[in-house]
Amino acid sequence: MSRSRPPAAPSASRTLARAFGFTRLIVELGVLSSFVFSLVLFIAAIGQAYRTLGDAFRHLGEEDTTKHLLVAAVEQADTLLVGVALLIISLGLQALFIGELRNVPAWLHVRTFDDLKQKLIGVVITALAVNFFAVALEWTGGTEILPYGAAVAAVILAVGAYSVVLRGQTPERVEEGRPGEDAHP
Repeated sequence: MSRSRPPAAPSASRTLARAFGFTRLIVELGVLSSFVFSLVLFIAAIGQAYRTLGDAFRHLGEEDTTKHLLVAAVEQADTLLVGVALLIISLGLQALFIGELRNVPAWLHVRTFDDLKQKLIGVVITALAVNFFAVALEWTGGTEILPYGAAVAAVILAVGAYSVVLRGQTPERVEEGRPGEDAHP
């Protein structure tokens, strides 16, 4: 009489692999949400520009129109920079966890998490500077801008120093079309 074997239980490694495979779905949801936020910010910036420009054309020649346009343009740049940061996060996470992206500019290729951090650091520093510029345009005098400016400068310096440290820890890569000193033909 032959005994039938009970069905083999999935191995622990196979179960673990499935569980880690599920994390790709979680990352993909993060990629999608970051992309949607980016898209909505770009649409909001376009709507804001349309409204602001329409209002400016109705009030051409008035005293505060130019200053209002400058402030609105800087605020739009700030909104767009945050949208770009979210887009970089979306594309970077997609490349790191799901698969390499095609048809993106070379500067957007993300190969490591440190690459993603470097790209974001540049956008964050620029966004902070643009945000301070918007505040400075609306400044009416007094010393209240000094603590704000000092805080923004401190953050920019700290993030810049972190970027330098981060860049020093990553191995230098030979970029396409720009061979390094030790590159061999």
